[in-house]
Amino acid sequence: MSDLTIPFIKLSEKAKIPSQATPSDAGYDLFSTENYILKPGERKLFQTNISTAIPHGYYGRIAPRSWLANKQGIDILAGVIDSWYRGDIGIVVINFGQEDFQVNEWDRIAQFIIEKCHEVEWKEVTELMESERSEWGRGSTGFK
Repeated sequence: MSDLTIPFIKLSEKAKIPSQATPSDAGYDLFSTENYILKPGERKLFQTNISTAIPHGYYGRIAPRSWLANKQGIDILAGVIDSWYRGDIGIVVINFGQEDFQVNEWDRIAQFIIEKCHEVEWKEVTELMESERSEWGRGSTGFK
């Protein structure tokens, strides 16, 4: 039995239901509905022909597939699907690699991760509590 039910509609016969390779995977594979050659440096919106009703309090995050990112230089841009969105889930794919990247209909090109939203209260203050890293930024651990 699943923790969460997400209704969806296939918008065309080309649509394929998001799926996991194994039940413990965090992401559900999203599939292309078209054939296309993505040139180096090119980005393109691929439609999945899937529409969902993600429950309030959750959102969908479209993330790259690790193998494509590592081996081919393929990445995903603009990957948040809010709970109120009911349109075709699109995947913005960019080719950071040095070679053409062939996308075929029903290729797994991204993964869809359902995450919980947190309601926060933003509180303006005049100073922040010190931390171990303080003003040192990303990648600064180990430097003095």
